Amino acid sequence: LNDNGQVILFQNRRGFAPIVECQRCGWAPQCQNCDVSLTYHKQIHTLKCHYCGFSQQFLSKCGACGHTDLRTKSFGTERIEEELKLRYPSARIGRMDWDTTRRKYAYQDIIDRFARHEIDILVGTQMLTKGLDFDHVKLVGVLAADTMMQYPDFRAFERAFQLMVQVAGRAGRKGERGHVYIQSYKPEHPLLLDVQRSDYEHRAKLELDKRKHFHYPPFYRLIRLNVRHRDLDRVNRASEALARPLRKRFPKEVLGPEFPAIARVRNQYHKNIMLKLAMGESLQMAKELVTQLIEQLKDHSDFKGVRVVVDVDPQ
Repeated sequence: LNDNGQVILFQNRRGFAPIVECQRCGWAPQCQNCDVSLTYHKQIHTLKCHYCGFSQQFLSKCGACGHTDLRTKSFGTERIEEELKLRYPSARIGRMDWDTTRRKYAYQDIIDRFARHEIDILVGTQMLTKGLDFDHVKLVGVLAADTMMQYPDFRAFERAFQLMVQVAGRAGRKGERGHVYIQSYKPEHPLLLDVQRSDYEHRAKLELDKRKHFHYPPFYRLIRLNVRHRDLDRVNRASEALARPLRKRFPKEVLGPEFPAIARVRNQYHKNIMLKLAMGESLQMAKELVTQLIEQLKDHSDFKGVRVVVDVDPQ
């Protein structure tokens, strides 16, 4: 800042705090439609669900024991923005996330203001990591990198590497070399070492070796069947009715049925069945079998209203 440079801080979580917790009993407010805790947005003093949009006013006391000591846990872009304003009162600070870019042209307006050097520090989610070219960015910071690496998905390391390398590339694009800081509890993690070296080939080789061993793309095709309904028992029975004949045809390639990390969204329960097909196997044959099973499910009176969403090679 003293050298008239600009700063980008990346945190892939919006809001002020993802969790509000009672200090006496550990209770946290939950969404009434989804199996997730509500995120606190301090600017509007509201608790919001980032899956269905449900919101309610911030609570003055615990919903379980009535205690008044409710505290926020962890941090999102809104909290980082507030901390920066306290620590650097003379700096001009902007925030780019879904909350600040909802109105028409808001995204482009923030980009233009940053390009004109009307913003000194820009805080944002992954929407600021890609394709932006600014002359005066001398520092990029990645906050809480571990949360990206610990996501329960086989592509988590790939995505974390991609995001960190992309946002790091915003620094030092013109003139003198820029600096990048990554905040982590595991600075010696192999993924972070690859990010430091921008070693794409080494990271790609490790990821490909793991995917070959555990039967994931690009060596296998994935077909995910997502079974949904408001009645939990009906979801359990319908998903098992789908999985049973699939297991007979593909005895080693069917995973599930199992609940995803968030089992209820918008008052509908979800259960997943994953079918793995080696590249030599007929995708068309699997498609015909899956289509036939779904049609049979629709015709069954016990499974009325059950919806099955098919996703080939889910991202």
